[in-house]
Amino acid sequence: MLDVKRIRQDPQELRQMLTNRNMDPGMVDNFLANDEQRRGLMAEVEEKKALRNQTSKQIGTAKKNGASEQETAAIMEEMRKLGDTITAIDGDIADLDAAMNDFLMSTPNYPHASVPVGRDESANVEQRRVGTPRVFPWEPKPHWDIGTDLKILDFDAAAKISGARFTVYRGLGARLERAIISFFLDTHIDAGFEEILPPYMVTRAAMTGTGQLPKFEEDAYKVDPNTFLIPTAEVPVTNLYRDMILDGTQLPIRHCAFSACFRSEAGSAGRDTRGLIRQHQFNKVEMVKITKPEQSYEELESMTAEAEKVLALLGLPYRVICLSTGDMGFSAAKTYDLEVWMPSYGRYVEISSCSNCEDFQARRASIRYREALGEKPRFCHTLNGSGVAVGRTVAAVLENCQNEDGSVTVPEALRPYMRVDVIR
Repeated sequence: MLDVKRIRQDPQELRQMLTNRNMDPGMVDNFLANDEQRRGLMAEVEEKKALRNQTSKQIGTAKKNGASEQETAAIMEEMRKLGDTITAIDGDIADLDAAMNDFLMSTPNYPHASVPVGRDESANVEQRRVGTPRVFPWEPKPHWDIGTDLKILDFDAAAKISGARFTVYRGLGARLERAIISFFLDTHIDAGFEEILPPYMVTRAAMTGTGQLPKFEEDAYKVDPNTFLIPTAEVPVTNLYRDMILDGTQLPIRHCAFSACFRSEAGSAGRDTRGLIRQHQFNKVEMVKITKPEQSYEELESMTAEAEKVLALLGLPYRVICLSTGDMGFSAAKTYDLEVWMPSYGRYVEISSCSNCEDFQARRASIRYREALGEKPRFCHTLNGSGVAVGRTVAAVLENCQNEDGSVTVPEALRPYMRVDVIR
C-alpha cells in the first residue's frame, strides 16, 4: 500500500508511476480531491464535536442556575441538531475513506529508480547469461514427450481425475520432483535460511497483506469467502509477521519454504499450455526476507544469487533479466527474473522471480520494527523470490539432460537424492 503522505508531497511522482505502469494517471486527481475534502470534513466534525461538548456542559450549568424547562429544551434541541450534523459528516468521511482505501489497495508499488521504463516485456533488460545452451546432434524432444515416453509424467491420468493443466508424476518422475525440492531446501538452509512448512490455506487478511487481494481475487482459488488456497508460500510466510513490531536486531529475517501453489489464471496460449510450464497446481520452494530499508537492495542481490546458485549447481543454462515498469508485478519495486534455457522452445523460460517490495506489503500487513526501546516503529521492507519453481526445473532437467536413446542423465547434484544416475 502506498504512503498517503508521499502522495500528498509529490502527486506528480505518482502520476508518472501510473503512466509507466500503463495505468490512468487521472486517478490521482480524484484521490487528491477526496483527500482534501476528507481533511476539510475532519476539521469541521471536530469543531462540531467540540461545540456539542460545550453545549452539553451548558445544560448542566443551566439546570444548576434554575433555568426553565423551555430554556433547557432549547439547548437540548441544539445538541440534537449538532448530533445529526455530526452523524451526517461522519458518514461522508466514511464514504471518502472507503473510496481512498479502494484506490490505495488497487494501486501498484512505486518502481525503484533503477527499473527500466517500458510498456511490456520488450523493455526488460538482460543482466547476464550463465552457461551455454547445449547443441544437440539430433532433434531434442519436449519434456512432455520425454516424460510420457519414460512413463514418469502422466498427463492423461491427471486430465481424467482433475482436468486440464494438472500432472501425475510416476516412479522416478515423482522421485525427481521430490529430489529437487530437497536439494533446493538443503541448499538454502545451508546458506542461513530457516525452513518453514506453511499451511496451504490462508485468510482474506493474509492475501490482502501481500497484495493478492483485492485486485487479483479472480485469479485465486477461493475455498469460502474468507479462505483461499495459496498462490505462493510468500503469502503465509510473510504474514507470519503481520501486525508485529520486530526487534531491529532480529533483521534481516530469512526463510525458505516448500509448498504446493494454486493458480486459476488461464495463462498464455500456445505451447505453454502443454507440459509442466503453466499449471493450476505446482510445487515451489520460496524465499522470503524481512529487512530494514537500508538492507533490502543488498538482500535482493543476495536472494537472486541464491536462486542462481541452484540452477548453476544443476548445470542448467540461464539468464537474469531486470523487469521493466510495464512487466513488473503489482507489489514489487524491483524484480529480477531468472529464465532457464528450454531446448524444445528454443528460448529462455521464466523459472524464478526475485522481488523487493520495499515497504508496500509491510504497510498493508503492518510489519514494523524498532531499533531501540522507546523509538518510533518503522515499516520493514519485504522480499520474496522463487528458489525455484520445481515443475519447471523438472521440465528443464528433462530437456537439457536428455539423451538420444530417450533416457535422461540425472544432474550430479541430484544423484544423492535420486539414487540413480540415469532415468530410463
